[in-house]
Amino acid sequence: MSLLGRAVTRVEDHRFLTGRGRYVSNTPSSDSSAYWLSFVRSPVAHGRLLGIDVSAALDMDGVIEVLTGRDVDLPPIPPVFGGLTHPLMVRPIVASDRVRFVGEIIAVVVATSETAAVDGVAAVVEDIDPLDVVIDPIDAVSTHIHLFEGAGTNVTYSGSLASTGVDDSTDVFEGCEVVVEQVIVNQRLAPCPMEPRAAVVVPEGERLHCYLTTQTPQLARDTLAAQLKVDVDKIHVIAGPDVGGGFGPKDGWYPEDILTAWVALRHNRTTRWHETRSESMLGLYHGRAQVQTLRIGGGRDGRIEAYEMDIVQDAGAYPSLGAWLPDLTMMMAPGTYDIARVRARSRSVVTNSTPVNAYRGAGRPEATAAIERMIDLFAGRAGLDPIDVRRRNLIAPFASPRPNAMGTVYDSGDYPAALDTLVRHCDIESVRAEQDRRRTSGDHLQLGIGISTYVEVTGGPSAGSEHARVSVSDGGHVTVYTGTSPHGQGHETSWAMLAASELGVEMADVSVIHGDTDLVPEGVGTYGSRSLQLGGSAVVKVSRELIDEAKKVAARHFEADESDIAFDVERGVFHVAGTPSMTMAWGDIAAASETPLTVHGKYQASSATFPSGAHLAIVEVDIETGDVRLRRFVSADDAGRIINPMIAYGQRHGGIAQGIAQALYEEFSYDDFGNPRGGNLAEYAFPSAAEMPMFELLDVASSTEANLLGVKGIGESGTIGSTPAVHNAVLDALAHLGVEHIDMPLSPFKVWSAIPRD
Repeated sequence: MSLLGRAVTRVEDHRFLTGRGRYVSNTPSSDSSAYWLSFVRSPVAHGRLLGIDVSAALDMDGVIEVLTGRDVDLPPIPPVFGGLTHPLMVRPIVASDRVRFVGEIIAVVVATSETAAVDGVAAVVEDIDPLDVVIDPIDAVSTHIHLFEGAGTNVTYSGSLASTGVDDSTDVFEGCEVVVEQVIVNQRLAPCPMEPRAAVVVPEGERLHCYLTTQTPQLARDTLAAQLKVDVDKIHVIAGPDVGGGFGPKDGWYPEDILTAWVALRHNRTTRWHETRSESMLGLYHGRAQVQTLRIGGGRDGRIEAYEMDIVQDAGAYPSLGAWLPDLTMMMAPGTYDIARVRARSRSVVTNSTPVNAYRGAGRPEATAAIERMIDLFAGRAGLDPIDVRRRNLIAPFASPRPNAMGTVYDSGDYPAALDTLVRHCDIESVRAEQDRRRTSGDHLQLGIGISTYVEVTGGPSAGSEHARVSVSDGGHVTVYTGTSPHGQGHETSWAMLAASELGVEMADVSVIHGDTDLVPEGVGTYGSRSLQLGGSAVVKVSRELIDEAKKVAARHFEADESDIAFDVERGVFHVAGTPSMTMAWGDIAAASETPLTVHGKYQASSATFPSGAHLAIVEVDIETGDVRLRRFVSADDAGRIINPMIAYGQRHGGIAQGIAQALYEEFSYDDFGNPRGGNLAEYAFPSAAEMPMFELLDVASSTEANLLGVKGIGESGTIGSTPAVHNAVLDALAHLGVEHIDMPLSPFKVWSAIPRD
């Protein structure tokens, strides 16, 4: 019987909940002779590195050596998209001439213990001549202060996109009766995964066994080989084996990983490093960080006719994937709406701050936050209900691919159904009546209702692919090898469900192997909500091919034509058609096979998928203190076919919580000198379960033919829809007081400060 669609409990959770997770920092744990690394990091945001005095550190017990940038013979980290960013703006593994953000590595202490390494760092004295700092991305566009001499600019990448017939000279707002302009800051966020980064590298002969906290082990292997100038087969990467959260920033390469491997190779000794939470806040790539200048226009009847966005993306000190993220924002700019004229442009700039990378949603939350905030502002200016404005402008239901105004081809969707499902469930009229009573009475607790609709792209901007291998042992045990690399997504459960359902075996008879490049040499990894639609489809494709191979073995055994062999998936056996009593189980097939019973394959999707939905938030705002309390949150999400509702709901819960956190709590900021505000979890606020209501999750679904399973991504949807819903709810609570907009996060002080006082 197929397991698909059933709420199967996650098999991996037992080890996580009983403290038996296998993380980098405790794997392997038996080598007492290992060297430890700790890093000297720049205390200033921008300056010339004049010298480093390491003498005191070298005199300390346990310190083996202290390496500066002049000692480390490694090439700079290559940009993620080679030709797309400025060629001079590359990141050195260890800074040697100039530092560009607080936290940049300027020296490496190698010691016999972690304590000695940390003490050695404290003894190093650096001499840095401070330079002027650029923190504001808008200032970075035109300032004479350039982070990279010779570049002549801080702009590292630019792009533009527009609907058909619209160019730079087009007045897209011609004829619009209502035009609204607003500058919106989509603030910088620190990812804060539960497990900070770590690396353990074990030399063995000519090979390096590298345990890393990575989302993309095959990419990490290839990058290490290129940086260390060794053959790829000399590098063995193990992701974890368990990775405690990633959210995007662990999809890439970092100097710390490369240096740990380089020192291990240099000394032929196991080398270890793990970062503190404070180091993680400074060194792990940040997310978001867009400044958006937006205009929206249309008729007084609520029909939106034009939309324009100008994005300045803060890429941080060294352009990484973050510099390219505005492309995703622009391609998803119109969201769920049928808008005739849309124009967007972007510029990505370097600033004296931690580099920016993909973070849960990666460019798509920024697009949704922009259009959904502008829809509410447009409705308010036109004197219309924001739900009615959305209904009037939503793209009509469609079952076959159709382009949005930017030419991005959505696979399928029913956006009005999601909004209607949400509104029916929440009884909006009674909430509005309570809101009116509070406004009339002058209650200090004002009520706000916020709506957002969203559509996002998952699996990559276009079609993607993934690898899988499925093997069966003589005892009938099935092993699935997947190129995906989970960090909380439940792949061990989902992939076992898929293989068991295809092969007709029990889930208990399926093992899932991931994250080990020796066992899974080919793979792409886990990011961008790609796993089930690509990795899961790969498992299904290979399982079906394995059935075909098994039929050949059964045909030889039964002395029958291969075309006469039937597979009974309910019993998990093969037999000659018409003779169901004489069977071969999977163990029999494997034992009779002349070669190991295994199939490897690659699945290629036909296109990306576009999950969608609608979210609603109800908040109370204390206008005397600015305090915001989220009282209710409801989401209607369309992720296509749901394979395991329990896992899908878990992803939605986690995503919604992160989106709410951006709206109300989180922001990583810097002072005018580039000093971080929020370098630890005592200063950087995010919510606990105590601040969250019980989320109400409603299901809507549209079919897709983009992959074998008919699924769409679900890992980022909650993050994308929830943020503008909460943002709009708070502004709705304050609208009668004349407050039109407040940038996120909507902290009590910011809210209180925005309220007019007598």
